[in-house]
Amino acid sequence: MRVTTLAGGIGGARFIRGLQTYLQEAFNDVSITVIGNTGDDIWIHGLRVCPDLDTIMYTLGDGIDPERGWGRRDETFHAKEELQAYGVEPTWFGLGDRDIATHLVRTASLNAGYSLAEVTAALCQRWKPGVELLPMTNDRAETHVVVDSPDDPGKRIAIHFQEWWIKYRASLTAHDFAIIGIENATPAPGVLEAISEADVILLPPSNPVVSIGSILAVPGIQEALVSASAPIVGVSPIISGAPVRGMADACLTAKGIETSARAVALNYGARRSGGIVDGWLVDTSDARNVKEIEAAGIACRSVPLFMTDVPATAQMAEQAIDLARATEHAG
Repeated sequence: MRVTTLAGGIGGARFIRGLQTYLQEAFNDVSITVIGNTGDDIWIHGLRVCPDLDTIMYTLGDGIDPERGWGRRDETFHAKEELQAYGVEPTWFGLGDRDIATHLVRTASLNAGYSLAEVTAALCQRWKPGVELLPMTNDRAETHVVVDSPDDPGKRIAIHFQEWWIKYRASLTAHDFAIIGIENATPAPGVLEAISEADVILLPPSNPVVSIGSILAVPGIQEALVSASAPIVGVSPIISGAPVRGMADACLTAKGIETSARAVALNYGARRSGGIVDGWLVDTSDARNVKEIEAAGIACRSVPLFMTDVPATAQMAEQAIDLARATEHAG
C-alpha cells in the first residue's frame, strides 16, 4: 500500500508515527511519502531553518524532545545564550545547540547548489524516519502575517509567520496571510507523483491554514489532489470547537472560518464538488456534526482523536485508512 500524507509539524508528525505503527502491523508491503510544509521556513543567524520538516524527521527518527514536541532531545541552548549576551537579534527564536548542526549542514549544502529536496533526503539518511520526506517545494515560499503594527497604531504590516507565532504568540490579530514567492513556486520533484501514484492520501490533524493550506497553495498541488485516483481522508485538527494544540483558531478566524471540525471539513470541500476530501474524521465529542458533513458530500465518522500515545494514534490511523477504503469502494 502506498500512502501519501500532507503534513505540518507536531500534529502531522505524531499522526504519521501512529500511521507507521498501524500500517506495519496490518500490511506486508507499505510505503509512506510525506509532503511537508515549508511555509514556516525562516533564515535565522544566516541559517536555513525548516521547522516542520525537522519536526517530522526528528519525531520519526526518535530524536525529538518528547515534552516540547519540537527540537532535539537532551538539547542545550548555550549558543542562544551567547547570542543574547551579544545582543544579536532575533532573541525570540532560539536554536538549540544540537539543532544548529542540522541547520549548518542544510545551509552549507544549499549554498553548494543542492536543492532543498536533495538536502532533506541527505539529512534523512542519518535519521531514517521510515518515510520518504519531501518538501512541498524547493522554492522560496515563506508565510507572512498581515497584522496591526504594535509600534505604529493604525498601520498594518506583514511580519514573518514565525515572529507572529513565537514572539507574539498569535496575540496580534491576523488580518490575512501572504506566502511570499508562492506564485513562482513549483512542486518539489516527486510531489505530484506521490499524489498521482498513491493508493490512499491522508491529511493529518495539521493547521488547515498555514500548514496544509500552504502546501495546497503551491501551484499544481491542489489540482493534483482533485484529480487523484486515490481516496483522500482528512483528520480534524479541531475538537469541541478548539485546536488540539497551537493557535489554529487565530488562523481560521483570519480567514473567516469558524473554529469547528465541521467548518474545516467544509472549507476543504468534497471532491465531488471541486474540493479535496472524500472522507473526514471528527472526534466523538463532535458526533453531532457528522450528518451535516455527510450532507455536503463528505463521508464522515466520529472516533477518538486525541493522540495521547502511539497506540491511540495508530487506532486513529486505522480509522482513517478504513474510511478511505470505504469511500473508494463506495465510489
